[in-house]
Amino acid sequence: MKKLFASIAMMGILAFGLTQTVIAQDEVAPATEEVAADSAAVDSAAVEEEVVEEAPIVEEEKVSLHKNLKIKFIEGSAGFMALVAVAMIFGVALCIERIIFLSLSEVNSKKLLEDVQAALESGDVEAAKSICRNTRGPVASICYQGLMRIDEGLDVVERSVVSYGSVQASNLERNLSWITLFIAISPSLGFLGTVIGMVQAFDDIQKAGDISPTVVAGGMKVALITTIFGIIVALVLQVFYNYILSKVEALNTDMEDSSVSLLDIIMKYNLKFKK
Repeated sequence: MKKLFASIAMMGILAFGLTQTVIAQDEVAPATEEVAADSAAVDSAAVEEEVVEEAPIVEEEKVSLHKNLKIKFIEGSAGFMALVAVAMIFGVALCIERIIFLSLSEVNSKKLLEDVQAALESGDVEAAKSICRNTRGPVASICYQGLMRIDEGLDVVERSVVSYGSVQASNLERNLSWITLFIAISPSLGFLGTVIGMVQAFDDIQKAGDISPTVVAGGMKVALITTIFGIIVALVLQVFYNYILSKVEALNTDMEDSSVSLLDIIMKYNLKFKK
């Protein structure tokens, strides 16, 4: 009996020990999984930080228009590009001078003639001359020349107005021939750079003994860039030139109309005060 009780007690102790071991393992397993998950998260975060640190941030550099033009100017052979730039500078300077001159030559011719007519109707020729003398522009100058010969007859006045009108028209068209020269010479300089660039390309091919893009790229770039800039300069000057021509035509039309109106006013004055 004692042995039986001893065996039962031993079996109970073993069963209790095994139960405690299983419980302890069950409690340790979740903690181990949490620690493993935490360590895995830390490792993944570290890897992501390393990837972020290793991956360089590439930012595209924005090139301004001024800088891009400067680069292309140098790439297009500074010698030929400088000639095109000089043609553009002189051409634009002449265009600006003509535009300022023509803008200052524009006056209210209708009001001018009304003032001259009012002065002549009152019999004050000197007042009419003073009005024309103190007014700028070719229309006032033509009227002044006509009034200077008002006592010599209408035919003399007409010849004086026509002659002086042609002089004023020539002054309006001054320097236009130089502008047309620069319009023609700008693309010509570009084409000259194109021809020389092609010659350089063929020289490089002959020296290398091989036709490859890297060999001919330099000469072809010079050829194309100089032509592009030459055509752009010619187009810009052509726009200015056409605008100047439109102002010259408007002033010529105004001078012709004012001359006819002035002759009518002088004729009425002669009929009124010379009888």
